Amino acid sequence: MTSRATPRPAAGRTRAATREPRPAYECDACGHQPPKWVGRCPECGEWGAVVESTLTGPTVSGRVVSSRAPAEPARPIATISAAPARAVPTGVPELDRVLGGGLVPGAVVLLAGEPGVGKSTLLLDVAQHWAAGAGSPSLVVSGEESVSQVRLRAERMGTLHEQLYLAAENDLGAVLGHLDAVKPGLLVLDSVQTISTPGTEGVPGGVTQVRAVTAALVSIAKERGVATVLVGHVTKDGQVAGPRVLEHLVDVVLHFEGDKHSSLRMVRGVKNRFGTADEVGCFEMHEGGISSLADPSGLFLTRSTEAVPGTCVTVAMEGRRALVTEVQALIGATVAGSPRRTVSGLDSARLAMVLAVLQRRTERLTLHDREVFAATVGGIRVVEPAADLAVALAVASGGLNLAIAPNLVAIGEVGLTGEVRRVAAVPRRLAEAARLGFRFALVPTGCGPAASGAGPENMRVTEVTDVRSALQSVARISAE
Repeated sequence: MTSRATPRPAAGRTRAATREPRPAYECDACGHQPPKWVGRCPECGEWGAVVESTLTGPTVSGRVVSSRAPAEPARPIATISAAPARAVPTGVPELDRVLGGGLVPGAVVLLAGEPGVGKSTLLLDVAQHWAAGAGSPSLVVSGEESVSQVRLRAERMGTLHEQLYLAAENDLGAVLGHLDAVKPGLLVLDSVQTISTPGTEGVPGGVTQVRAVTAALVSIAKERGVATVLVGHVTKDGQVAGPRVLEHLVDVVLHFEGDKHSSLRMVRGVKNRFGTADEVGCFEMHEGGISSLADPSGLFLTRSTEAVPGTCVTVAMEGRRALVTEVQALIGATVAGSPRRTVSGLDSARLAMVLAVLQRRTERLTLHDREVFAATVGGIRVVEPAADLAVALAVASGGLNLAIAPNLVAIGEVGLTGEVRRVAAVPRRLAEAARLGFRFALVPTGCGPAASGAGPENMRVTEVTDVRSALQSVARISAE
């Protein structure tokens, strides 16, 4: 009986070379690649977002990359002109403040924000100012609205200009065709999640499509020197929707924030390759559109002439801008069990810490069984530790029925032992408070005029070491 030998692979042929393409799966919402198909993505929790793709394995395996002649030789840095990278003002002062002077030709900006916050309104105003003053046309491509709908908004805002062009497209090829026809200096794409390209797998707005569309637009913007602004959506937790690589592809990432029940809007810089990434621009929404707020401090004050228990004013830093902000606190009735701790515009964890410090380090103040409500005025969100002292004084004022002088500001971080710690930019905060007419200030030890130089005129600055001494200073100032 003879045995049949198993045929061997031909010489030089490996198992990897004979392997068939294996199926693979990828979530179209977050890019996660599970080992098998599932109905719900284990990473982001989206249902029906896992689709099948084909992976053929690595295409480069141990090959040596040979050198080639570069497209442009390297030059000494002193001989390179910086003129092409100079920023061009958009005509919107607060946006130019965040961008570092304006839009750089060829730069790609990603503006992300919640639905209905006013992204399209802001960018339509930017496109009109660019068309009127930059010397080149601006092109607005809308993937979510028709040109008639955009025209109605522009008519309401008064942003009709002959150099402002509108188009409604969802195909990347058509967008590039408009670029060839208009030759704009500014391109606004609203939004990047609605644009797709037929040569790429996935649905519009998916990870693969967004990555491919953004990469193509970045390449075109750099090649033609077109300043490009992409509108992006955000997730439930406020992060930019789509793959994380999207933020790495663009040059600037801006977050457009604001409460729908307030007229205040803020553009916050998160990433900026051409300037600082810690600036904040303030805007006001109104019936006629949106306008810049060069001095928004007055929006965060009640400006009461009488001293009212439960209020205290602090100065918060938004980027390099000092904003005078009022903090209010209400101490409710005594309740059994767990009392409520409700905050609006403040960090709930820091409020809980401040309450624990007041309960332990001060006298005649009982808070463990009472409801506490704390909020900021004007819809601004203050989360920096420099507002701890103002929160503590507002809570103590409400609990002790002690009215704080309306022309006093409190700046400082509160530690667990009740000490008041030093914070940054105290001279800038005091100068802003003095400009608005405040005459008294409580600051941490070492942050007064003796340490930082001459203080503001017509302002008496008092250094405090802990919360107890701060309350004593408040009582003394209020009695004057």
